[in-house]
Amino acid sequence: MKLFILTALAVCGPAVPASASQEADFQSASGGIQDQRQAAVERLAQLREDVANSLLPLSQRLRKLEGQSSAARTRFNDVKRKLDGSVVELDNLEFSVKRGAADTNGLTNTLSGYASNFDSRVHIAERELYKPLIDAATAAANAPDATPAEVFALQADIVDASFERIEEALGGRLFAGTAVDAGGLVERGTFAVFGPIAVFRSETGTKVGTVEQPVNSYEPTLQPFADPVLAEAAGGLVATGSGRLPTDPTLGNAHKLADTEETVLEEIQKGGLVIIPIFVMAGIALAMALYRWVGLTLTRMPSRKKVTALLDAVGQRDSDQAEVVARSMRGPAGKMLTAGAEHLGEPTELIEEVMYERLLTTKIKLNAMLPFIAICAASAPLLGLLGTVTGIIRTFQLITLYGSGDVKTLSGGISEALITTKYGLVVAIPSLLLHAFLSRKARGISARMETLAMGFVNRVGVSYRAHGNLKETSLQPAPDPKLVRDQVQAILGEMLGEDARVSGDPVGSTATGAN
Repeated sequence: MKLFILTALAVCGPAVPASASQEADFQSASGGIQDQRQAAVERLAQLREDVANSLLPLSQRLRKLEGQSSAARTRFNDVKRKLDGSVVELDNLEFSVKRGAADTNGLTNTLSGYASNFDSRVHIAERELYKPLIDAATAAANAPDATPAEVFALQADIVDASFERIEEALGGRLFAGTAVDAGGLVERGTFAVFGPIAVFRSETGTKVGTVEQPVNSYEPTLQPFADPVLAEAAGGLVATGSGRLPTDPTLGNAHKLADTEETVLEEIQKGGLVIIPIFVMAGIALAMALYRWVGLTLTRMPSRKKVTALLDAVGQRDSDQAEVVARSMRGPAGKMLTAGAEHLGEPTELIEEVMYERLLTTKIKLNAMLPFIAICAASAPLLGLLGTVTGIIRTFQLITLYGSGDVKTLSGGISEALITTKYGLVVAIPSLLLHAFLSRKARGISARMETLAMGFVNRVGVSYRAHGNLKETSLQPAPDPKLVRDQVQAILGEMLGEDARVSGDPVGSTATGAN
């Protein structure tokens, strides 16, 4: 730095004359600077040589390091790629694990349902055999510390037991157990199961029968055989393991239906008080119907031969013979024709009135008691409806007291409602049919009598009028219309008062007109 300063001063400074000492100093300084410059140049050359000598190893090392870096980057990419693949595989594995867990849960639930169905499907006699397996599987499924493998193993045991049961039931199996007899006592003995059929024999051999499960009961109940031959055959089969098996095709349903059947008296007792008038009405209607049917059946009609003889006598104007023939006829038709024969020679209007009077009397007798039967036919359903209403009211009262959970408690009101309706229709329908039948029979008799009367009157008119032997009817002259009107007005005036008016004419308080 000093050299450059001195040089700059020497070059740029003012030109002043230099002395000898200064020249000497300048020369000395210049020589020193040259030496330094030479040393610096040598040092620079040495440095350049050193740098040149060290550059090649560094370049080689750099290339080596770059190669190592490239290899490391390649390994990093491989590891990263493997890591990414491992993450995907891990996700797939987690999904597979979840799906396997779902399948395991589904299989466990399926096996639990199978165990429940198996418990409900096995025969009541076999339930004690499989109860430990089913209870163990159920307890393991509900236990929080049980592993899925333990639960699955217990459930698989139930499946194996079910297959073994199928194989054994095909050929029959014998095992010990207890059953409840008809008297409610628990009997120990041996069961024989053949498919859906189970037979029980007590240890003493005195009680043999089929095994069933009653309603609301979880114990096998013995239904003894009514036939001693069947009981002996079943007992020998259970005792020896071979023999003839009495079979119930209904699988016990026949016994259940027999238990639900009721006698007529029991059903009537459930009908309540309303059913009493229904049966009373039914009895009276039936008695009247039988009485009228007997009366109508025994009502005699004249034969065609006698009717022809009567008409021939009338045609011959033989009053005595006609009266004799008419009196020989029985029944209401004979009485009617006798009345007509007794008035032969009288005006036809009089004969018609006499015979019509007999006909009306007969119709009243023929239709007697039929209106009551019709009333029974109409009233019985109404009484049944009354019983239905009272039964429903009773049912709702029981629901209010006990709730709707116990069906047996409500059966009384429901039975009363349905039974009264049933018997009301049972009484009404036959009563209606009997009324129609008896009415038709009565109308038939009346129509037959009208036909006979019409034929008799026509023959009288033709025979007697043709020979002039028929008396003419004395006819009254037609009343005066004005007189009739005045009489009607007078009557209305008495009924309605002074202000009444008929056809605009005043009506007095005193009746006017001919007496």
